[in-house]
Amino acid sequence: MRKEGKSDQEEGEENMAAWLVGLNTLKIQPFKLPPLGPHDVRVGMKAVGICGSDALRLADYVVKEPMVIGHECAGIIEETGSEVKDLVPGDRVALEPGIGCWRCDLCKEGRYNICPDMKFFGLPPFHGSLARQVKPINLHFTLDVHPAYLCFKLPDNVSLEEGALCEPLSVAVHACSRGNISPETNVLVMGAGPIALVTLLAARAFGAPRIVTVDVDGNRLSVAKELGADGVDIPKEVETICNVM
Repeated sequence: MRKEGKSDQEEGEENMAAWLVGLNTLKIQPFKLPPLGPHDVRVGMKAVGICGSDALRLADYVVKEPMVIGHECAGIIEETGSEVKDLVPGDRVALEPGIGCWRCDLCKEGRYNICPDMKFFGLPPFHGSLARQVKPINLHFTLDVHPAYLCFKLPDNVSLEEGALCEPLSVAVHACSRGNISPETNVLVMGAGPIALVTLLAARAFGAPRIVTVDVDGNRLSVAKELGADGVDIPKEVETICNVM
């Protein structure tokens, strides 16, 4: 027996998504959903961030055909599989966008984030989450609904928009953990883009007494200052190059 809420499809409304179809070109097009497995959930997307990695090419990953972008996301459970016990329709959740193989040594050690067979939202050839309802990926290179164990309930005092920021926040927290940031650690943040800024905030939460941010963009540095950077700077070498240009 499935535990169901009212989904768009049940209401007769076609599921749509934002497809990347060319350079700087998005189109809203239908996005067909697969059947629900016993351990899966279907999530109605409510907040999705746009990351710098949502592009036609990222390192060795190249978009060769139209695909749905997006991986920073949160939404509301609309339907659950028969074996899902901890989630019910109506629950507000943040989604872990990366699915490890759960067979390799790294996954078994709990380090699934660096699984060599990681399947990740919006990373070619896997579709992302910028859609009415999510259509993520399973472990066999095909499309499926999302595993329930990778959906995390949001506290009542955390908005869906904040829930979508859990993924980039996790990057910053992981960096500070790897760097052993503490009240005895001064921090230099290279860059003042969104991930760098959230890293600044995470480093402060870890107790760093002094944080300096460097970037080539004065406007971004002003934001870093507003967010609590003790010092901001454009390196002299970069400043000289920019003045020449």
